[in-house]
Amino acid sequence: MTDDMELVREYATRQSEPAFETLVARYVNLVYSAGLRQVADPHLAEEVTQAVFIILARKARSLGPKTILPSWLHRAACFVAADALKVRRRRAQREQEAHMQSLLNEPSPGTEDAWPQLAPLLDTAIAGLNEQERHAIVLRFFENRSLAEVGRALGANEDAARMRVNRALEKLRKFFTKRGVSSTTAIIAGAMSANSVQAAPAALAKSVTAVAIAKGAAASGSTLTLIKGALKVMAWTKAKTAVVTGAVLILAAGTTTVAVKSVHAAQTRTALAVMQGNWEGAVEANHVRLRLVLRIFKTNDAYRAVIDSVDQGVNDIPIAKLSAGPDFIHAELPALDADYQAALSAGGTEMSGTWKQLKRSYPLTLKRTTEADRAAGPMAANEYAPRPDSDLQGAWEGTLKVGNVALRLNLRIAEPTTGTFHAQMDSVDQGARNLPVTSLTYNQPAIRFEMSSINGVFEGNLNDRGDQMTGTWIQAGKKFPLTFQRSKANAQTGADTEKDYGQGASYQVQGHWKGALDANKVILHIVFHIALMPDGSYSATMDSPDQGASGIPATAVKFTYPNLRMEWNGFDGVFTGKLEKGRLLGTWRQANIALPLQLERGAAN
Repeated sequence: MTDDMELVREYATRQSEPAFETLVARYVNLVYSAGLRQVADPHLAEEVTQAVFIILARKARSLGPKTILPSWLHRAACFVAADALKVRRRRAQREQEAHMQSLLNEPSPGTEDAWPQLAPLLDTAIAGLNEQERHAIVLRFFENRSLAEVGRALGANEDAARMRVNRALEKLRKFFTKRGVSSTTAIIAGAMSANSVQAAPAALAKSVTAVAIAKGAAASGSTLTLIKGALKVMAWTKAKTAVVTGAVLILAAGTTTVAVKSVHAAQTRTALAVMQGNWEGAVEANHVRLRLVLRIFKTNDAYRAVIDSVDQGVNDIPIAKLSAGPDFIHAELPALDADYQAALSAGGTEMSGTWKQLKRSYPLTLKRTTEADRAAGPMAANEYAPRPDSDLQGAWEGTLKVGNVALRLNLRIAEPTTGTFHAQMDSVDQGARNLPVTSLTYNQPAIRFEMSSINGVFEGNLNDRGDQMTGTWIQAGKKFPLTFQRSKANAQTGADTEKDYGQGASYQVQGHWKGALDANKVILHIVFHIALMPDGSYSATMDSPDQGASGIPATAVKFTYPNLRMEWNGFDGVFTGKLEKGRLLGTWRQANIALPLQLERGAAN
């Protein structure tokens, strides 16, 4: 049998239709079955299958020779199916998970009985495995390969393949147990082997091949939508974007600090006693220069450390783990997938090393300083209150549409002296606040301002009434229409006087809730602040203290006792859960990832 990647190369280099037909025939059942499990609709599953093979045709040249193709196709099918569910606004999986919770105490089913309970959750569970474990499960149970064949495909021996499969099965068992499906690894393995791949409709392989070879030119509008959405999500996931999105390099931050966790406690304590103080430098990323300040200090007999991203308007990003010696320092921020390692100069006045984040590396030198820069706080309302002698001074609001996502922007402009401007902008739905405007020029009616920290520019014109700026937002080489309208000066101050956070009654969802997500062994603490409004509706904000983000407003909040649903469209996040015995029990979803999240009431701060 011809190797998968040989067929891919043959198609990529020679546009060989027979090669592509062979790949489709080989894996159409796998892809169709993965799609069908998630969308529970045969017709939509056919569209998912079509989209996956179009993506394969488009990306054939970029696939490496060591790609495990069935696992790659399964993962692509998961992305496409997830996007299909979003487009069609399906809620079948949420309802199924609620049903699973009600079965928590029922006896463990046998293989045949288990499959209907496992199937709706299976692909999400597999997506949560690491790459090698995912490959092993797909090859062993979807392709029914022997352990020896699995080992060869993964570059390992049979014993190593067996251990990898067993480890992955145990992770799947724990995943299902947390969602109310009590089973064993043997039952899960048997259910997958017997049911995970079923025959696709007879004519599907032929139509998939014809449309995919044309790279989607003849695809339906809905299929093209799935392709576009899936490619976007696949790229997003590859970048390992954190749960809360923010600015260019350092994600949006707030004011929480955490105690240092030392690798070599005594050595680190001695070194930090010498290093405590402020260290300042700049990192250049994507043509943007960002000033960073590392602050090491002692409080309550423990050393703590935070980082400020001055040009992004954020302070006190917590360092979760810090180790140091006489001539080195190592700071880790796992919640941001960030890491800084540096050598200390002989005189102890300079740290030179590398800042790593999202698999990219940037040189960073920090110098000791007694007067470190500090990110500016929010402008006072009286600073930007409208004045008759200033065309621009005041508060402005706009909405930037990026694909299907609408991002609310708040802009504050002050003109302390004629022709001299000071301005800040918030990206409300991303939790980024007080982003500094680097420069602003106004030649009536033309206005232009730059924000170097996010490599963004706005160019537009003020209308005759002086209450609207219409123009274009330019960032990373892309242009988006953007209109700002004047708003009341106090509209952006976020007054909470009308919000009712409740008294902690068991039937009240309003209040302050604290929990934690386990994202691949990185613990992300989450805080929800849910309020009842005078009109009977609910509002909510979210904090992610380990990522330094706070006060991110929910796009939508729906509560019908005991069920709660909250959405954050700015970064595609959704929480669904139930109020049960004084706790919120539910699931956090973002892109194609679903993680259990349990929260308990806590204090406001």
